[in-house]
Amino acid sequence: MRDHNSILLEEFNGLWRNGDAEVCPIDHFTDCENIQFIQSGVETRDGLNLYQSLATALGNVLRIYNYVMQTGESLLVLVEGGSIYHVVSSTVVHGPILTIPAMTDFGFVAIAGRAFITPFKTETNALGINFQRGLQNEFVYVYKGDGTAARKAAGPPPTGTALVATPGAGTFSDLGFHIFAVVYETDTGYLTAPGPEVFAKATSVLTTQGYTISNITIGPSNITKRHIVATKFIKDYNGDQDGFQFFFVPGGNVDDNTTTSKVISFFDIDLLEDASHLIDNFSSIPAGVRLTTYHGSMVLTTTFTDISVAYVSHPGEPEAIDQVDGVLIAPLDGNPITNAQEFRDVLYLFKKTRTVGFSDNQDVPSTWTPFVVDEGIGASVHGVGTVLDSGGVNVDFLLIVDYSGLMLFNGAYTRPELSWKIRDLWFSFARNDFSKIQIMNDSLNQIIYLTLPDKKMLIADYSNSMSAKQIRWAKWKFDIEVTTITLVETNKLIIGSNNQLV
Repeated sequence: MRDHNSILLEEFNGLWRNGDAEVCPIDHFTDCENIQFIQSGVETRDGLNLYQSLATALGNVLRIYNYVMQTGESLLVLVEGGSIYHVVSSTVVHGPILTIPAMTDFGFVAIAGRAFITPFKTETNALGINFQRGLQNEFVYVYKGDGTAARKAAGPPPTGTALVATPGAGTFSDLGFHIFAVVYETDTGYLTAPGPEVFAKATSVLTTQGYTISNITIGPSNITKRHIVATKFIKDYNGDQDGFQFFFVPGGNVDDNTTTSKVISFFDIDLLEDASHLIDNFSSIPAGVRLTTYHGSMVLTTTFTDISVAYVSHPGEPEAIDQVDGVLIAPLDGNPITNAQEFRDVLYLFKKTRTVGFSDNQDVPSTWTPFVVDEGIGASVHGVGTVLDSGGVNVDFLLIVDYSGLMLFNGAYTRPELSWKIRDLWFSFARNDFSKIQIMNDSLNQIIYLTLPDKKMLIADYSNSMSAKQIRWAKWKFDIEVTTITLVETNKLIIGSNNQLV
């Protein structure tokens, strides 16, 4: 070694898999596993601890999510066999809160402390290409976070005996013909479509009297309130009871699920809160793949029958999805929508090789005009980087898992891709298995975590810079097989495996 000059490495910059081994920079390795980066170098990665302190812990984990309740963070955990459990802490587990044997994955979003869950699975088309869509004859479910079983989101309108409106009671009303109906309110705040099948009709002939509404149907056990809705004066009634605008009657609440009559008084000028948007709502929301939020609305994509359609709920009412006005259609290319994400006031829909944006124009979603962002780059099903519980929005960017690499998205995709250093490794991943890649972004420690199809992990340290040249990569492997990950308590990594949560 006397004739060799020593080389001082000021910093080690991680894994390199781009081209022949001879082109690997001297401060990189072509193979390095189970390291983590520190300020001046590297060290062995941290070990694993068991997350659950139970005699029989959850095993064979397929998917986990950080479920933020109003009382704090917890986990939703899907295991083999299609059962979802609510892991409140290391010693408290509720469930299963939902069991659907055909479910091998699920989409999730937390809104106002409630968990919305949509079951799906991976299918294979005639060309042998894997894709994901909502389970046939299944639905979106809502879980209240209290350990009781999840139930179907939304709900059917009142049904049964015809509603009756009798003028005479009350103290005031406008003259003329009006139509009346009843709206249920569930224990999650969802307002159903008006019912029952036959609405009440009545004509007021005195301004000094109101109406008695009777035969108000009693709803299922999850109904907490009922609301009277009414039209304004109708001059020429054509027999179409659904063809007129309905409003919530002031003071028309029935604050229980037992009373069957209500006395109301109102002038037409008092009818301000529109209820007409409830008429075309789904009573049972079909299962899809992705759930997210946009401008206070819940967004659902990729149902069994509509793989290129996203549904957007009424703002502030996540279970109220209009089957006509709440529809967004991505370009029809035979490929399903894989992901959806709000970023900088735009809702982006992703397919496997396409990105499309929609902007809220303050009208119903069906009037929003799509614009193509990129026709060559898309995202996988779990391939939008999440930051804590924010659903993927960091200060300036999104992280996107695409066939061509890990992309940084700030309204447009930047090149080269962040995974440029490990391009050969990335291209070795089977495209059919990209749904197994899940990404988490620990923005506090500035580390990106990715699960891999071979049930190992990749990490990317961007503490030096979020750039293709400065980011540092390493592979992690364990005695367990990694199937899914999430972050809790800001930067604690939870790993789901065929063993248990660690």
